[in-house]
Amino acid sequence: MKYGFIIDNRKCIGCHACTTACKSEHDVPIGVNRTYVKQVEKGVFPNTRRIFSVMRCNHCTDAPCVEICPVEALYTREDGIVDFDNNRCIGCKSCMQACPYDALYIDPDNKTAAKCNYCAHRVEVGRAPACVDVCPEHAIIAGDMDNPHTEIATLLAREQVMVRKPEKGTNPNLFYINGDYQSLDPDTTARSGPGLWNSQARGVGHYAKAAEKLMNTNDDINLLQMSIDNDLQAAYQKKEMQNPNYIDVLNGKARRVYDTPDKGILWGWEVSAYVTTKAIAAGAFLIPLMAIIFGYEISSTTKLISVGLSLGFLGLTGLFLVMDLDRPDRFLNVLLRPQWNSWLVKGGYTISIFGLLMTVWGVATFLEWSIPEFFILGLTGVFGVILAIYTAFLFAQAKGRDFWQSPTLPLHMLVHSVLAGAAVFAILAVVFQPEIWMEILGSVIGVSLVINLLTLVSELTITHPTKAAKKVVSMILKEQYRGLFWFGTVILGNIVPLLLIIFVPGAITLAIAGVLILIGIYITEKIWVEAPQRIPLA
Repeated sequence: MKYGFIIDNRKCIGCHACTTACKSEHDVPIGVNRTYVKQVEKGVFPNTRRIFSVMRCNHCTDAPCVEICPVEALYTREDGIVDFDNNRCIGCKSCMQACPYDALYIDPDNKTAAKCNYCAHRVEVGRAPACVDVCPEHAIIAGDMDNPHTEIATLLAREQVMVRKPEKGTNPNLFYINGDYQSLDPDTTARSGPGLWNSQARGVGHYAKAAEKLMNTNDDINLLQMSIDNDLQAAYQKKEMQNPNYIDVLNGKARRVYDTPDKGILWGWEVSAYVTTKAIAAGAFLIPLMAIIFGYEISSTTKLISVGLSLGFLGLTGLFLVMDLDRPDRFLNVLLRPQWNSWLVKGGYTISIFGLLMTVWGVATFLEWSIPEFFILGLTGVFGVILAIYTAFLFAQAKGRDFWQSPTLPLHMLVHSVLAGAAVFAILAVVFQPEIWMEILGSVIGVSLVINLLTLVSELTITHPTKAAKKVVSMILKEQYRGLFWFGTVILGNIVPLLLIIFVPGAITLAIAGVLILIGIYITEKIWVEAPQRIPLA
């Protein structure tokens, strides 16, 4: 048994009955949707066409949201329905990053993830999903695709169907008859102008609350898109004729005219901060370990400083992680109710084990215990490297964000950890009496900066396979992030520290370089975290 959906675009009239029925059946709050009807216009009057595309969870056979969910709040049932348990959800929003179809949202009432669950409670008693029952044109067909006697199986065998983003390898079980590529692929159309639903996205974060404000206002609201003539006249009067929306109208290109709100930045400054503090926590151990490997003597004081730095920034990492959760009261579910395929779980346990090993090393050093330090250092080093790079694998599980699929992202994270650790010790060398081993800091920082620059070049110049990833690169190099990237990341965080180390050697200079490097790392992580999230998934 395997349930699926067919949307017959030959019949859909865009009445939104399915959206309304879904909201009523599941008490879906204002501003968010489990299903909705996207509208795209093509052509120039009088030769125009409006396409209605019903959007919802695809109930994928290989659902990335299930794989990334750290607490099994999302799971695939035996009948193929991808369901969720909001009693487990911690509100980490990983599922929303993983879903290529933008099917999930955070419920503004209970702060947990939600989506279409195929009306599982109705299916279990032999009834069809609410949207199927209410559709006046029978444009939504649901049923068991493995049963050859069902209508959905017959249509799949007889009709030519298409799915959204087949290149993602999720094997979606939502099919479209007479589907339109420009309607189903968000990269082919720009967002529409002012309207009821897209206006909700303004400054409301990852779920929409503005609808509540609209209910209490007397302001004029453009429920649908204005007519083309009025749009062009208003644009002309405002001297906005270069706006891409109006250029699309003039050229007859496909354009969105009815859509849901953009969910905005799901992972904000907390994630950028946690990636940075995690890099410092790992680097604060890896740098002394590197000195020991090179044959330098490390004093007990330095070892204890290393332990203190690692545990301190590890604590900040955990704090930022919890702050980013919409249900921070459930954060222990990651450790107590783990879903082991998720790199969020693996990362949580890595943080815990690394912290435990650092504590053992610190206590043994402070109490002068006779322990096999080589074994402790080796094991802690392994977990230190995993700590440095595991976020790259977590981002890779977020299949909805193409730019995060870069194979050089683990190297990016590891180099940042080495740089962060060396920068922190370079700063401390000004405050405390520097030791002999610290003479390697300049060389480590110099080599790491060169590797970091090469890594950035490879991440941004190697040909990207998708339009979404190319768009992110353009945003970083040429558009809204260009100033932050070129000045903050390249010049302030890499070029200036490198020049200082080469041409103005000295402890003070090295400390200044260390401060600039830490600033550059945070700026880089902010860009790398935020920019891919600005690409619409639906």
